[in-house]
Amino acid sequence: MNGVGMLKWQIGNVKITQLVELTTSSLGPYLLPQATPEVLGAINWMQPFVDEEHKLLLSMHSLIVESQGQVIMVDTCIGNDKQRNYPRWNMMQSDFMDRFAQAGFAADKVDTVLCTHMHVDHVGWSTRWADNRWVPTFSGADYLYAQAEWDHWRTEEQEYGPVIEDSVQPIFDAGKAVLVQTDHVVTDEVRLMSTPGHTPGHVSVHIASAGEEAIITGDMIHHPCQIKHPDWSSLADHDPQRAATTRGDFVRTHADQPVLIIGTHFAGPTAGKIVSDGGSYRLDY
Repeated sequence: MNGVGMLKWQIGNVKITQLVELTTSSLGPYLLPQATPEVLGAINWMQPFVDEEHKLLLSMHSLIVESQGQVIMVDTCIGNDKQRNYPRWNMMQSDFMDRFAQAGFAADKVDTVLCTHMHVDHVGWSTRWADNRWVPTFSGADYLYAQAEWDHWRTEEQEYGPVIEDSVQPIFDAGKAVLVQTDHVVTDEVRLMSTPGHTPGHVSVHIASAGEEAIITGDMIHHPCQIKHPDWSSLADHDPQRAATTRGDFVRTHADQPVLIIGTHFAGPTAGKIVSDGGSYRLDY
């Protein structure tokens, strides 16, 4: 289904706006085959994150972070006009940028584009088709990529099509790419945190302001069911064991802490706090 959601959060002085491109239940069996409808239906807090048949829902959305006068766009979804091997995304036409403008943002006023990793659904709107070529959508922005992520994907074949060629390489060609370390500080309130496993240079985003904290997960956690089952790695994970270790450490570290966890693919309320739940954990929303 097309996404129309737009949630907002305030973390101290930082504003975060969610802009949904689409929500789907079609990817679940591929990403997390362990998360069957029978298993998900038996988890009493799972309702906002599954459809009416208890299939897991995934939201494709960007998170726009406003910090210390900067507009920071975290991940850029799937994008339009791009040749993809997944039929629902091939040559897609969505109104994502129209709704971006309706939310009060201007493409040329984005200061920083921050991609948690270089998968197809996180870099798509980084470029747009204009004058018979791919050009940066956010013309005034620096595009931050982890050095380790770029070192991996510059020679790695992508499953969904020419993602690097149409959505990442043009940023380098335009001189807008900035390679950073996985602990890079974006502003005094926003920094990267290394969460490898899903991809070699995967990062999450830590936000701290006026005594409040939030973390944008990226694909370190795809779905809230992985909070209960951190050992469930996605079939899209580059290193499933490392991904499970990273996720398990993250869940245990942030359980019962006043830190808002904002899921990059969480549907429904999208955000909540990790709390202990018997012998496991759940998302308290």
